[in-house]
Amino acid sequence: MGNSVGADQRFSPKLGTRGEALACTLLKEKGYKIIERNFKTPIGEIDIVAREGQTLVFVEVKTRGSKAFGSAKWAVDRKKQQKLSRLALYYLNLKAWKDRPARFDVVAVDLERQGERIELFRNAFDLVG
Repeated sequence: MGNSVGADQRFSPKLGTRGEALACTLLKEKGYKIIERNFKTPIGEIDIVAREGQTLVFVEVKTRGSKAFGSAKWAVDRKKQQKLSRLALYYLNLKAWKDRPARFDVVAVDLERQGERIELFRNAFDLVG
């Protein structure tokens, strides 16, 4: 049987909200301008849409409260990249920003008893079809 506390932490909305708040703080410190948070579409949600210079940045935030499920930085697999790509294309079409430069960043937030570890991965992956 698995660790139910770890499972609860992994899917806790509170944990995700805290991770996204920490990610926004980090992005702002690095000069990003936050445009949207938790942008909902019919096919899913984009955690953060930001701008760095003229580049639109779609940011996926992965938060873990325990190493039981591995580090947050390994949580964006190919399937998730495909979904994020579809979400980004939906957003760009909706806003009529198809010609704007865009990229995908990932912020990995590991919250453990020893403290927080937050890592930004710029250009984490390319648009996946």
